[in-house]
Amino acid sequence: MNGASLLKCICDETRFEMLELLQKNKEMCVNDFVKLVRKDQPLVSHHLKTLKQCGIVKSKENGKKMMYSISNNQLSELIGNITKASKKIPTLCNDKNCC
Repeated sequence: MNGASLLKCICDETRFEMLELLQKNKEMCVNDFVKLVRKDQPLVSHHLKTLKQCGIVKSKENGKKMMYSISNNQLSELIGNITKASKKIPTLCNDKNCC
């Protein structure tokens, strides 16, 4: 995967919010995401499927639950760095029509 492909996979607002949650919590199930991002379960599952297909998240069964985590440390660090950078540059992208 090249850099542009990676950015396309994570650029969706809901997906990025989910990745931020995973970066902080390490591992979560679908119901955790539904509660925290306040989106319907089918939409959350769709985003998780997309992130998994891109290789950004991985999953494992834990009893009846499917647990999701970021697939590697470099991606987890990237999500953390993007979050930190966006907080340090508060005037970035104030125009809602920008992106």
